[in-house]
Amino acid sequence: MSRRTPRLLAATLAVAALALGACAEKADNQPAAGSSSASASYPVTVGSLTLDKRPEKIVSLAPTATEMLFAIGAGPQVTAVDDQSNYPAEAPKSDLSGFQPNAEAIASKNPDLVVLSDDRNKIVDQLGKLKIPVYLTPAATTLDDTYRQITDLGTLTGHADQATDVTTRMKDDITKLTKDLPQRAEKLTYFHELGPELYSATSKTFIGSIYNLAGLTNIADPADADGKSAGYPQLSQEFIVKADPDFVFLADAKCCQQNADSVKARSGWAGVTAVKNSQVVALDDDIASRWGPRIVDLLRVVIDAVAKVPA
Repeated sequence: MSRRTPRLLAATLAVAALALGACAEKADNQPAAGSSSASASYPVTVGSLTLDKRPEKIVSLAPTATEMLFAIGAGPQVTAVDDQSNYPAEAPKSDLSGFQPNAEAIASKNPDLVVLSDDRNKIVDQLGKLKIPVYLTPAATTLDDTYRQITDLGTLTGHADQATDVTTRMKDDITKLTKDLPQRAEKLTYFHELGPELYSATSKTFIGSIYNLAGLTNIADPADADGKSAGYPQLSQEFIVKADPDFVFLADAKCCQQNADSVKARSGWAGVTAVKNSQVVALDDDIASRWGPRIVDLLRVVIDAVAKVPA
């Protein structure tokens, strides 16, 4: 789900990646800020990165990483975040860009750790020459990627115990949400909309894996059977209407003001099952485009919608 903003996703995901995201809703999985693992000791090593001491001036240039850092209690150590990191509200938003990272601008924040989701403009090498440690959190392709990134950030920031608590809670919540799914003779189908241009995401993507947990069938899968669209095909109006999905999930509700009425007004869509049965679901663009702890909230919205359809 880069999930960076869904609009950017729709424009660029045909060639890969995910998207940033924008806004928020209340997160009930955020621990008290400021606490740190009593057993944390340095140096610590994650991959090829070794930190000799706990970082106290962290710069996050990835909205998902920002959410992860605050969720594990490392928020007080974060001194600046990028212009797309809008959650949680207390994140110290700045004019730094994750899309066009500038080494001098980042260095001016005097960071002792920079967290990025992409190595754009060869920024990792640039920061390396300035002796600034960097940890990359690339767009997840599985939930295990999410758990690993949270765990790694916990290790690097001195919040290993809190990170374990967050991942354990996520796993437990997902198990509770999925354990009593109704058994259906035929799976319900869905269309996940990244933008009005009708880009979507197949079952092989991170966001697709979340819908898989809810027992849904993705109508976009045949459109990228050969994988040439990297899991993000652009569909046509005719393709979607013919597929007649039971659900339409809108990940462009905020960025592009899409809703049940705008979907119904599209040519031929009034007869689609999702429209006829009032099963067009507006998602929070940000939650649907990031892969942090709030992915549980997305799964809950999907499962709640599915539960309303009799088995």
